[in-house]
Amino acid sequence: MANRERTPALADADRELLGDTLRSLRRVIVERGGAEQLLHGEPHPGNLLATQNGLLFIDLETCCRGPVEFDLAHAPDEVGEHYPGVDQDMLRACRILVLAMITTWRWDRDDQLPDGRRLAGEWLGRIRAALDRNGLDSHG
Repeated sequence: MANRERTPALADADRELLGDTLRSLRRVIVERGGAEQLLHGEPHPGNLLATQNGLLFIDLETCCRGPVEFDLAHAPDEVGEHYPGVDQDMLRACRILVLAMITTWRWDRDDQLPDGRRLAGEWLGRIRAALDRNGLDSHG
């Protein structure tokens, strides 16, 4: 996103929104603390493979360390509501962070997700609404 050559169609105001959101939510999540652990990074149904021995996570390029709420942010709301010990405020911040991340990917000139650019436009609106609804300022 910072490289305008890779994201030429991203408007300046949207570039600023995404950059500010990514920076400020990273700071919010770090400041909230929480136990760090190994995370998949994108644990959604598209990254599950059914094997004879059960389900197996694939696509490990986004593995990282952080709070479990980051992985839970990829799951339906009901999962986070029933996960023991989850910090709901952290989960809300992680959901917005994940949305900002995937929105940023959609603006890359080489992105091949079908209808990705249209989705990115919709998601920008969802990010703005989520920041307002949760009392978060993208400028941190």
